[in-house]
Amino acid sequence: MAEKPKPKAKMPVQPRLEMPGDLSSVYANLVRIAHSPSELVFDFAQLLPGNMKAPVQARVLMSPLSAKLLQRALAENIAKYEATFGPINIPKKQASLADYLFQQAQNPGAKADEGKKEDEASEDKGNDDEAEDKTVEDTGEESPEEDAS
Repeated sequence: MAEKPKPKAKMPVQPRLEMPGDLSSVYANLVRIAHSPSELVFDFAQLLPGNMKAPVQARVLMSPLSAKLLQRALAENIAKYEATFGPINIPKKQASLADYLFQQAQNPGAKADEGKKEDEASEDKGNDDEAEDKTVEDTGEESPEEDAS
């Protein structure tokens, strides 16, 4: 008895996006996300330094499934971006991302002096191999590199 050939898997048909002639692009550096059981609402806004008002530039509503697929597409595209251009570093020691992005400009020499002061402070501590700094992440748990002794 001969085996039946397996049917070839069909590739999903990609929709063809049509761009209206009057479509305008907007820049957003802030998004507020709200949700109900049936939808997620993304309010894309533009926050400028020194101004605490962030006008919403666009509102996008999505089903939970569409939002989950968007999350997957963003993760894939960010991975490709980082493979090409290097990692995107998220600041850690700021009250918020907005504080980091919109902090006052510093004199480049001041940053170097700050680094020297930190180096001097760590030299003053000494080189005690037994001592470990314990870091606490936002979750309140100790960092995974810690020894559980």
